[in-house]
Amino acid sequence: MLALSLSLDKSLHEVTLWGMVQPMKTTKILMTVAGFSLLSTCLCACPAQSEVKHETPANTDTAKTDTAKAEKPKVNQANKPQAKNAIPAPADVAAAPADAEKTASGLASKVLKPGTGSAKPKTTDTVSVHYTGWTTDGKMFDSSIKRGKPASFPLNRVIPGWTEGLALMVEGEKRRLWIPEALAYKGRPGRPAGMLVFDVELLDIVKAPEPPKVPADVAAAPADAQKTKSGLASKVLKAGTGSRKPVATDRAQVHYSGWTTDGKMFDSSVMRGKPAVFPLNRVIPGWTEGLQLMVEGEKRRLWIPEEMAYKGKPGRPAGMLVFDVELIKIVTPLAK
Repeated sequence: MLALSLSLDKSLHEVTLWGMVQPMKTTKILMTVAGFSLLSTCLCACPAQSEVKHETPANTDTAKTDTAKAEKPKVNQANKPQAKNAIPAPADVAAAPADAEKTASGLASKVLKPGTGSAKPKTTDTVSVHYTGWTTDGKMFDSSIKRGKPASFPLNRVIPGWTEGLALMVEGEKRRLWIPEALAYKGRPGRPAGMLVFDVELLDIVKAPEPPKVPADVAAAPADAQKTKSGLASKVLKAGTGSRKPVATDRAQVHYSGWTTDGKMFDSSVMRGKPAVFPLNRVIPGWTEGLQLMVEGEKRRLWIPEEMAYKGKPGRPAGMLVFDVELIKIVTPLAK
């Protein structure tokens, strides 16, 4: 299997999802991250359409060093032998038939079984599916059916052909997708190559929550914001109920949303419906400093200058970043 589109950290066996570092046994990664398994091999191993690395607001310098030590050699899926008891490929695996529905992007699809629902998923929704995938020579490279467990994932976190194809479907529907390479892995080494064919059954749609509103002062910190010598600005949005403030060696459980100064949200634990837990000394400096100003129950807006965020690193959110952060709980440090 290929690695998930997440960063492994050797020292704490952590999974970094959008940079929120949450301790987790590495042996459980494929079982605990949104139910992915193939999706580690063939869907989520591919960057989403945004092509943005999911490392906000991790301290990527540290993570990168540890990741290099922790990574195992990757299996080239193109050279992987056919699995035993593989599900036979469809007769039209080599090319989409004439009666297939085609979109402007080049995606072709055909309904194999009509659905029972009426609503179609949005790109921010999470879907539960059963699927099998083949290369055009008829080799099956993955199947949730063979694993005996459906896969669940946010629709905007997979290859473009899946994002577009699933958005055509309703619950209960089974559809065959012919996904051109440009909408799949684009020739990336170690990924299934060429056009890919999937039979997908859409079992369930979990609607995403409404995104948090863009702050009116996202472009710049207001005059009444608290400012520190480092350049960090912040403002309390909701007073806390606790009295203790975390130190850098603590872990914090938080809900947060982050925007660039043009009002574009690039990440949100609120949208994922699950708080993030991370060590305060393993995130970008603006987070390390900003969280130490807070008490439990407090919600605060942070305006983090670029030099305390990603310092212009390619593939990271650029410029000053704005976060709304709610400190839910201060967690004692991990035992050494």
